[in-house]
Amino acid sequence: MRIGFRLLLGFFMIVAVAAYFVMNIFVQEVKPGVRRATEGMMVDTANLLAQIAEQDIRNRNLSQGHIAQAFLDINRTPIGAQIDHIVKNRMEYRVYITDSKGKVIFDSSGEALGQDYSRWNDVYLTLKGKYGARSTRIDPEDESTSVMYVAAPIKSSDGKIIGSLTVSKPNQTMQPVIRRSERRMEIAGGILLGIALVIGAGFVWWINRSISRLVRYASEVADGHAPTLPKMDSPELSTLARALESMRIKLEGKDYIEKYVHTLTHELKSPLAAIRGAAEILQEMPPKPVAQRFISNIQQQNERLQLLVDRMLQQAQVESRIRQELAPVDLAEVLHSVVAAKEAQITHRKIQLTSQIEAPVSVRGDKLLLEQAFSNLLDNALDFTPEGGEIAISGEFIDKHYRIIVADSGPGMPDYALDKVFDRFYSLPRPDKEKSTGLGLSFVREVASIHQGSIRLINGEQGGAKAIFILPVKEK
Repeated sequence: MRIGFRLLLGFFMIVAVAAYFVMNIFVQEVKPGVRRATEGMMVDTANLLAQIAEQDIRNRNLSQGHIAQAFLDINRTPIGAQIDHIVKNRMEYRVYITDSKGKVIFDSSGEALGQDYSRWNDVYLTLKGKYGARSTRIDPEDESTSVMYVAAPIKSSDGKIIGSLTVSKPNQTMQPVIRRSERRMEIAGGILLGIALVIGAGFVWWINRSISRLVRYASEVADGHAPTLPKMDSPELSTLARALESMRIKLEGKDYIEKYVHTLTHELKSPLAAIRGAAEILQEMPPKPVAQRFISNIQQQNERLQLLVDRMLQQAQVESRIRQELAPVDLAEVLHSVVAAKEAQITHRKIQLTSQIEAPVSVRGDKLLLEQAFSNLLDNALDFTPEGGEIAISGEFIDKHYRIIVADSGPGMPDYALDKVFDRFYSLPRPDKEKSTGLGLSFVREVASIHQGSIRLINGEQGGAKAIFILPVKEK
């Protein structure tokens, strides 16, 4: 299971459990809350009606009094009230009145008239001057048939309790309100979980994006590239990224030194052996022409060693640029200056050079490194092009990139060398001169990597070799 999905699942489970307990408490409190609110209203109603009932009892006109007349008239026409989309058409209160002994002397429903209610808590407690209320089921096995009863004392003018008035209301009539409230809470809970899921998904996407940057960075390093350290969105991930870069630099430095020591040792063996052999012969005092030849050989090998050291220092310098500061550079201007610098050599060897470069071509780069890279490519083409041959330099825009092609008319490259020409110290024999240091194309590859570009060599269809250098074009 991916870490992002684990984080999302864990976050969602925490929110879901917390929401479950919170919503469960709210839902469980809906029914008692509604009943407590209803009981409060019933207390007010009972006490109000008790005052009216006292007047009817005092006038000895209870059966025809104000309360009896009100209950006869109230349900003749629908009430027609809409309470939060719940329609109420009839009054749901039942009212009964007892005398001081608990005998029912009035019942709005007519069910209990004349019965003894003195043992019911609402009547019993009220007649004793206490708060009287009860909840009784019509069907003892069915909770939904419970009815709430709230009583108020009926007092005479001297404060003596002469009876009780009870207001009752079936709990079933409150179920629509309770169900609606519960349903709203369930919907709110679902919305809450949905929002939590979206927030969690956003959080996981943010984490995965940062981790993906580090993964891409590590993959590019593993592929031999020199990627720029990605910018992280949190201090912790930034610290991790810097630690990875530090580790990469140290590992590459160690590997770099080890390879250079081996390759440098290998490359120095041949000229040093030639110098040592020439020195041994010169110690024997050979004839002057022979001595002159070996002195000339020592000078050539010394120049080769000097060139090798210079190229290696140049290579090390470009490869050690971890974060090269790039600036806008006109690529056409760079190419023209490189060609102008080689004009004398081109003229001396009677080589025909054609250049087709679109101008201006703006890229982000290091002008000096680009000049050195293109100079190496042109030197490589001049080394393999025979006297009187042709070299063609062309450039074109391709999908936000600019492609430069340097094509020569030499013998081309053997197939076995196609995947080795960019290795350090790998060099093919020139037609009319010694092998090079093998660092020129390696240098070009490093410059291309620094500029987020690429370089490759292929054989041309009509012979010769083509160096294809691609750079990203600066966005306007």
